[in-house]
This record gives sequence, structure tokens and C-alpha cells, in this order.
Amino acid sequence: MTQAPGSRIYSRIAGTGSFLPERTVTNDELAKSVDTSDEWIRSRTGIRERHLAAEGQTTGDLGYEAAIRAMEAAGVSAADLDMIVVGTTTPDLIFPSTACLIQARLGADGCAAMDVNAACSGFVYALSVADKFIRCGDAKTVLVIGAETLSRIVDWTERTTCVLFGDGAGAVVLKADSETGVLSTHLHADGSKKDLLWNPVGVSAGFNGVEPNAGARIIMKGNDVFKYAVKALDSVVDETLAANGLDKHDLDWLIPHQANLRIIEATARRLDMSMDNVIVTVDKHGNTSSGSVPLALDTAIRSGRVQRGQLLLLEAFGGGFTWGSALLRY
Repeated sequence: MTQAPGSRIYSRIAGTGSFLPERTVTNDELAKSVDTSDEWIRSRTGIRERHLAAEGQTTGDLGYEAAIRAMEAAGVSAADLDMIVVGTTTPDLIFPSTACLIQARLGADGCAAMDVNAACSGFVYALSVADKFIRCGDAKTVLVIGAETLSRIVDWTERTTCVLFGDGAGAVVLKADSETGVLSTHLHADGSKKDLLWNPVGVSAGFNGVEPNAGARIIMKGNDVFKYAVKALDSVVDETLAANGLDKHDLDWLIPHQANLRIIEATARRLDMSMDNVIVTVDKHGNTSSGSVPLALDTAIRSGRVQRGQLLLLEAFGGGFTWGSALLRY
């Protein structure tokens, strides 16, 4: 799915926000409960610590806090919102959607609200949906959130997966603008690779052989996922640049999904980009799935590194498989 520049209405990021649970868990703390070490985790993933939601703290709670911060930065109220789109694979409930729950807390009565589940690509997918509604004129102001409480579906006895994930949320407010904002988005999926990264528990499919009291859990074949992710991200980067008639050296910043530092570094090498121009938060946040890109974006903007007028490439890869990118002039 591609949307190239050319229309007279664009969606521009008016404000960003993020939120992390208070509790921080270091690699050394994890090493007390599973057979791992700080050195083992850092050398393979780049992760040093992650945040975990408190008991009773939900994806909606995290997303709401990120939304409040984004709306404050954008100078908009709940009454200004035409739509709320939440990227998440760990919703509060089966229904209503987490977007609806957040809408009620914000007091944005009547605006459209929906969740998008594309695993770690969820925010990029949600951003693309919001961008399309603004470009076609059906919305002027859209709140886009990526939020997760992955700690709820992690098997904390499985050292190859439990060390990877964390909880968190990020949000942006998109507003219609006559100047360029989001230049294009590119979305892809390959459901045939389901078994390489998935959660076997479902509603219609049932427990798929998982004991009902064992709970949902993330199952991943790490080496296979790594290889596929690098190739898929290389391809979508080329697609994005070609669609906009740009060279890789035109980019100011790469803001990638924060899954693994080695994947991030591989993408940066492909772009011939210094790591000084890559936003990295995986060391402090771990993999927060659909929360990772907006968390990294908000961190970069609030730190003053990303400036207005600069060209940003956002990209993500997740279970499904799903992957996608968004090119925008901030």
C-alpha cells in the first residue's frame, strides 16, 4: 500500500507524547529469576532495562497518559478530535476497543475510535490509517497512539523472549495542513510466516493446545525473525525512497522500531547513515511493540534532536509478519 506526495491536504504532526510505567527492571534483576546475564542480553539485543506495568495498570492507562501529553504539545482539546486510532496487540478488553476506552476518558464524545492490530508495526499501520482519513478530507485532527502491556503475555520463565519486551506508550496528534507532513506510508504483511512469531491463544481459535491456565505467551524463532526482518526493512526503505524520488542521503533521521540493536544497525548501514542520526531507545525501553516508534519519536523531539523541517523515516516489523514505513517532513 503506497501513498505518494501530490495531494493538497497533508497530515502533519502537531504534537507528540509518551508514557512509561514507573517500575524499571534491569538485566541483572532478570538474571535472578532466569538463566541469563546482563552481558548475554546486551550483546545480543542492546537492551539494558525495560519498564513493566504495575498490577492493574492497563494498555489504556498508558495510552491515555501518552495521549494527554501529545494533545498538550499540539494545543488541542478532546473536542477538536475527529478520530482516535490505537495500535496495540495487547488491548484492555476484547471489546470495546482500547481506543473507545481512551476516548471516554478524554471526553472526546462522538469521534470515531478504533484499534489496529499489526503487532510491532501497529503504530505505523495506525499512522497510515489516520493519514488517509486526513488526506481524503474526512478528518482534520486525529490522535494516533501506540501502546502495549506486553508483560501480560510474556513467559517469564523463557529466557530467550522474556528479556526482550517491555511496556509503554507513545502518541502523536496529526492535523490537516497545506504544507507537507506525512509524505508517504508503505504497509506490507506475510501471514504465511505466522509460526515464526506468534501468540497461540485466541478467542475463535481457542487455546491451540495451550493449557487454559497457562495463559497467553509469545513464541518466537529469533534467528528466523531476525533474517526476515532485515530483508523486509531493506525492501521497504528502498520502496519508500523510490516513491518519493529521494536518495538515502536525503534523510535526516531514522526512527526505527526498537526490537533489537543489531537490526537497527543493519538498517542504518543499508542507508549509509551514521548511528548519530538514528534514534535508539531500545537500551532503556526494550521492545514495546507498537509503542516503540512513537516512544522513540517523542524522546527525539523532546530532547531537541529532531527539528521542524527535517526528513524522518519511521519503520517497523512485527508478528504476522507485518512491516511498514512512514516518511514525513516534521
